[in-house]
Order: sequence, then C-alpha cells, then structure tokens
Amino acid sequence: MNMIPFNKPYMTGKELWNIAQAHAKGHLAGDGGFTKQCHRWLEQHTGCHKALLTHSCTAGLEMAALLAELQPGDEVIMPSFTFVSTANAFALRGAVPVFVDVRPDTLNLDERLVEAAITPKTRAIVPVHYAGVPCEMDALMDIARRHGLLVIEDAAQGLGSSYKGRALGAIGDLAALSFHETKNIIAGEGGALLVNNERFAERAEIIREKGTNRSQFFRGQVDKYTWVDIGSSYLPSELIAAFLLAQFDEVRDITQRRLALWKTYHEAFAGLEAAGTLRRPIVPAHCEHNAHMYYLLLPGLAERTQLIEQMKARSVQAVFHYIPLHSAPAGRRYGRVGSASGELPVTSDISDRLVRLPLWLGLEERQAEVIDAVLQCS
Repeated sequence: MNMIPFNKPYMTGKELWNIAQAHAKGHLAGDGGFTKQCHRWLEQHTGCHKALLTHSCTAGLEMAALLAELQPGDEVIMPSFTFVSTANAFALRGAVPVFVDVRPDTLNLDERLVEAAITPKTRAIVPVHYAGVPCEMDALMDIARRHGLLVIEDAAQGLGSSYKGRALGAIGDLAALSFHETKNIIAGEGGALLVNNERFAERAEIIREKGTNRSQFFRGQVDKYTWVDIGSSYLPSELIAAFLLAQFDEVRDITQRRLALWKTYHEAFAGLEAAGTLRRPIVPAHCEHNAHMYYLLLPGLAERTQLIEQMKARSVQAVFHYIPLHSAPAGRRYGRVGSASGELPVTSDISDRLVRLPLWLGLEERQAEVIDAVLQCS
C-alpha cells in the first residue's frame, strides 16, 4: 500500500496559466502585475496597512528586525517552541532571543509570563500563532503598550485565522506570513511582510529594495532612484507571485476543505481523549483557526515514538515537531531563557509528546485509514 505522506502540496489548476501570462508579458523579476495583485489581496483580506511579498517568511522576519532598528544586546521575547527563523532573524542583528514558556492549552506564547521576562533591554515581543491558532493578542498588545515595545507577529501558519474577528498578521506593528509548500496557501517558497504601524511603511519598501527608493521612483515621487538606507533583496520573482495569486483566488475553498478534515479528526479522537489516552488540540472560543495542522499529545516520549513507528508500519507518515530552541546549541549561544528558574517546563514537556497527522487537500479519500491507524495503535 502506498504511504500516506504527512504533506502533499495542493495546486488549484490555475498556477501554470498565471505563470504563462507572466512569461508572455515579459516581466519575470519582482514587483510586476501579479505581485501588485497579491499585495492588494493581502491588504483587503487581512486589513493590514501595507503588504509586501518576500521570498520567504524568514525574509519577512529579517525585514521586521531591520525596521525595529535592533542593536547588539537588545532583547526580543518569543517562545522557544517555534521554528529557528523566529530567533535567527533577530540574532542576525545581534539581538538576544529571550525564550518564554508556552501555554499548556494552545501551545502559544504564554502571555501571563511575558511581563516577568521584560528588562530594560527588551525591544519587542514576537508571538507565534502555533498551528494557526491565535495567541492572546489583546493581553500581549497591552503589555507592549505599557512597556513601549513593538509586537511582531510570526504568523507563518496563520493566514485565514482570526482573533476576536481580526485577521492574524494585522494586529501587531509588523507581521510575517509564509507561503512555503507546507502551509495552507503556497508558492513553493514565499512569504510576506505585513505592516500595520504606518511609520514603518515607507522604510519597509526601501529595505526590501536593497536599500533604494526604487518604489518611490516608479510611483513618480522622485526623478531617479538611489541608495538611501541599508537593505537587501527580499523580493520574490513574478513567477512566484503568479503562482501565489492562483492560490489566493481559492483560499475560501481551501480553508473550508481543511477545516472539514480537521473536524473529522477531532470528532474521531474524542473517545481516546475521554479515556485519557491522548489530548486533542484546544481552540479558544474567541479564536477562528485555519486548520493548518492537526496534532495529538501523547502521554510521553515513549508513547509518541511508538505511535510514529506503528503508524509508519501501517503506511502513514506521522511526525513530531520543533526541538525547543532554548535547548539547541545555537539557542544556548545566542539566546537565554526568560524565567527565574531557567526552565521552560511546558515547552520541554509538549515537544516530547506532540505528534502531527497528515492534513492536506486530497486526503479525504484516505483519511479513514489514518484515523483507523491511530485508533489501532493507541
């Protein structure tokens, strides 16, 4: 029997047509017509002030770090249970990632622990919306206001999710999205920087265009463009934007189908949770998620390892997730733990127990096999 993979990129069928149109127009570098359409789509659907496509979510985070004008020794608060890019973007500027524990329910940055981690060197808070489930943004924004800090949302997994009716990525001062092939909406590789604090908008364009005022030149605001600031080449090609726009056009259908898969899993494992065999994901009532991921929390590392092996034997690829950054070699070198005890107990615990199940469009025909494998192995 063919293995059921953990992920399988979904294409709407319009991607190659869009790419052919970009080719026919003869504009393949960044910031062509398809890029502009993607910018408008993101601004309209999230409510952000300005959207700028980037070649990755990592690039968006690096731009945010540059916009924050971080200096060596400045501190940035974030969860340890996240992808390395969350910390790397700030460590590259010489800033110190300060790792705070996550909530045991949503596995998001625990807003109740953030204030205790703030020092005179703190400059920003970086909430990560794990599995597309929103962090408690009202509390985090309030903390940031009272301490004069920026909020930079790592919304890599969050397109299509909302917190109290507000789209993820449109709440903090800045945000980064991912369109990597493992995400709900994909471009192969790709991302975006969302600017909500208007004071960053003009400089964001400049940083993205290698530190030049090229965008202003093409709008007729200056008669020539030149080097005016630091920056780098963060633009994706027009081919990436053409592919992405085809995905944007189907976002409603993609999200609804993923939610249906997620709900089928959730209902199927209710009995195992009631029996104390495992724990299902928790989504607060005031949050709407995008069904980016379905995971289970097993009793311990041994049970998680056994389940993954037994699922593989039944031709189902289930996988674990992040190794906590605070325990990684680079995390110990460039960051620090922001708790008095020096420990992040929830992070360390859940990282050993979490297993992710396949969730991709087209799985509908074989989802029952995945469910049966979990039930047989648990």
